[in-house]
Amino acid sequence: MADNFRVIFVGLAEGIDSRATKATLAAKLNTSEQKIAQFFSGKTLFVPSNKDKALKQSKLLASLGIQSKLQAVSTAATAAVNKLPDSQKTLRDERIFDALDYITSSLIRLEEKLEELEQRLPEIEVTAMADEHIEWQDDDLMLDDDLLTPLKKRSNVLLYALTATVVTLLALLAVYLTNPNLFTF
Repeated sequence: MADNFRVIFVGLAEGIDSRATKATLAAKLNTSEQKIAQFFSGKTLFVPSNKDKALKQSKLLASLGIQSKLQAVSTAATAAVNKLPDSQKTLRDERIFDALDYITSSLIRLEEKLEELEQRLPEIEVTAMADEHIEWQDDDLMLDDDLLTPLKKRSNVLLYALTATVVTLLALLAVYLTNPNLFTF
């Protein structure tokens, strides 16, 4: 069972002008009349899609007086349809390279402006520092009194207790690892 369907041109309804229909369809789909003319000559206008979307496309064409039918397409054929011709690939590649070139040149311009700003920044800081009078140097700080007070001696009892506990636990671990049968839990 096919996953995708393609809308194929069958003909125009009676009393429908092909030129007016081409122009109207091109305007509705925002495409060129050349693509519409190719569709009328047997080429595909829409990419293969699921059945619901293909039915909607067929209904759109029917509203304009264009008779169409759905053709089942296998997934391998869909992949072949999606491949671009070499001329379109090179055109796409050129557009990508042009976009990358534009981005690169924009980045270079930004970098130059940033360097210019960095060069101006030290000048601005130096002039601002020279204009300001530094007031904190005039104040007498009383730090000498705090530095001269002796530190209180703390007792090391807690430190000795923690050290003894750690050494005892390490000794018990060593005994357990060498002789695990001594300890039964």
